[in-house]
Amino acid sequence: MPNRMFLRPSLLLKTLVLLVVCQSCTWLEPPVETGAVLFQDDFSRVASGWDRYIDDTYVTDYADGAYRIGIFTPETSAWARPHLEFSDVRIQVSATKADGSDNNVFGVLCRYQDAQNFYFFLISSDGYSGIGVYRDGVETLMSDDSMLPSEAIIQGSITNIIQAECIGDVLTLYINGVQEVQVQTSEWSQGDVGLIAGTYTQPGTEILFERFSVIMP
Repeated sequence: MPNRMFLRPSLLLKTLVLLVVCQSCTWLEPPVETGAVLFQDDFSRVASGWDRYIDDTYVTDYADGAYRIGIFTPETSAWARPHLEFSDVRIQVSATKADGSDNNVFGVLCRYQDAQNFYFFLISSDGYSGIGVYRDGVETLMSDDSMLPSEAIIQGSITNIIQAECIGDVLTLYINGVQEVQVQTSEWSQGDVGLIAGTYTQPGTEILFERFSVIMP
């Protein structure tokens, strides 16, 4: 799903026994306590539900224990998601530039409604960050008019830990444990999560994502 982007700057008996023993169990219910892991993926299984796609514009696929987003054309973005549904979340992932210019963007998504509507949290390999929204297919940065410089980003082909919080109407971006950007918005209260990457004028960006987790904030 390419897009232009980013401003820069016996079984019955056993069953009955289980029902008697576990009449007060909640193992069929999702965890709700703070810090509970709602979803986690180390990308070691290619059947864990993420998009798998390749064409002349971009690739989104598993790659030897990581998830790869590669962009082959300039001024293009691509994203992928596990096709799930969450409300308030804390998302964390390790991301490394494997190839291409430092003049790039990559990060995570939350409250994804469809290809035209979602929130994104971005960093770049040359040290910029921002939070934005796709609203009816129009991309807008909410954190400022352009991406903001960030001293927390380790520049170049180095792994950075990206953490995004979507809690109520507050969106917060942390980079390597440092809070960098926070905005308020109220379009959507729930939706899918995901990964995103993009290019500016130079094609060839390749980002590898590892250790993706969604946590109850």
